Amino acid sequence: MAVSTGSRRATGRADRSERPWLGQWNSTVTSYYLLVGATGLLLVIGLVMVLSSSTVTSIAAGESPYAEGVTQARFALIGLPVMLLAARTPVHWYKRMAWPVLLLAVGLLVAVLLVGEATNGNQNWLPLGPVRFQPSELAKLALAVWLGAVLGRKQHLLGSVPHALVPAVPGALVVLGLVMAGNDLGTALIIAALVAGALWIAGAPTRLLLPMGVLGAVLVVVYAVLGNSDRMGRILATYGGCADQASECYQSLHGLYGLGTGGLFGVGLGASREKWRYLPEAHNDFIFAIIGEELGLLGTLCVLALFAVLGVAMARVVRRHPDPFVKIATAAVACWIVGQAFVNIGVVVGLLPVIGVPLPLVSAGGSALVATMAALGMVISFARSEPGASEALATRGGVVRRSLTVLGRGRRAAR
Repeated sequence: MAVSTGSRRATGRADRSERPWLGQWNSTVTSYYLLVGATGLLLVIGLVMVLSSSTVTSIAAGESPYAEGVTQARFALIGLPVMLLAARTPVHWYKRMAWPVLLLAVGLLVAVLLVGEATNGNQNWLPLGPVRFQPSELAKLALAVWLGAVLGRKQHLLGSVPHALVPAVPGALVVLGLVMAGNDLGTALIIAALVAGALWIAGAPTRLLLPMGVLGAVLVVVYAVLGNSDRMGRILATYGGCADQASECYQSLHGLYGLGTGGLFGVGLGASREKWRYLPEAHNDFIFAIIGEELGLLGTLCVLALFAVLGVAMARVVRRHPDPFVKIATAAVACWIVGQAFVNIGVVVGLLPVIGVPLPLVSAGGSALVATMAALGMVISFARSEPGASEALATRGGVVRRSLTVLGRGRRAAR
């Protein structure tokens, strides 16, 4: 699966010769700049839209209209140094942290079942002093790193089903089982997609992946039918027609009302009608509907394009990086973040039943925001270690420093 460094450099030279107007280092730093740019823009859009969509509910709760927006900004400020640290951490440190981080995540998931708190029927919150957080978000990142380490180390043996199964599948099943024990089907589906992406890129045989996919789909259906009547009602309301618009279909219908009201350019930032307590979770799971209402079709297409850019950038890292660990971990993160984004959007537009997963980097929620920023920081670190990328970034930094020095000398001479 890996491509030799020499061939990659040759490919990079060919790309630069075909697109000289993009700069000398285009083929080596494009992944880095796409990741940084798309992540930053989505984060800014999220902060603005969380503030815009939560003012009414904050006032109704007797709080400041800026309460939810300020809380989200605080978590963004917490996540920013975490992302910067992750972006500067060398690849070999991630390999060393794989097992300890997974064991920590499993321990926290067990603690959730023992002393955790439930919200909307899902027991997935762990109180930590004055704040609460979701260990399942940390578990996604931990599982991505761990799968990269264990599958990358034995990649040449993955053509054999026993080697492909152990220890990757049992470890993933432990995490999935603990999440499902808390009744969080949405997070479990995202984790399953993460595991499938890692196994696929690692080169696990199709004769293993296909039966696992079929079995997983059957288990999801059985769990939805037998485990929760409310969840089954939402599924039937999505695919079998809506019998009660004030019950199972209420949230989905009002999400569509928001999207339909926005038109091409939207009703204007802050002018949403659905956020006036008509649309539940307007600042969280259904924030995409508020984006469509206030910013219109162009706003929603912008968000979709940014997630597509993230997907393209991570696909570039998978294709270009020579380290199997990096390839597998990046694929897992891509399936998590991009996959979760399109599941969330699919729910809002009515293609999928309401399963309660936030829009990464955009929806309100501190645990999800910090974990997503940490994961993207890790992938940015991988992009920095692509062949030729570190040299290109160092060269550009030197050019900037020399330019600033020249400007400073020019100002002093003018004085």
